Amino acid sequence: MARSRSEPFSRVLSRIVLLVVLVAIVGGAAFLVTWDIPPPTATVEIVLPDDHFPK
Repeated sequence: MARSRSEPFSRVLSRIVLLVVLVAIVGGAAFLVTWDIPPPTATVEIVLPDDHFPK
């Protein structure tokens, strides 16, 4: 008998689901902290007309 008869199955299942959710949150946070996001490499050039600026 792997599971104790003193605890109902729904309680054991809810603990397992809670544990999986916590592991997913901690794992996602660790991934975001350690992820080295590459900077954008495209050059953007915008020509602004002179009439947009007061003289």
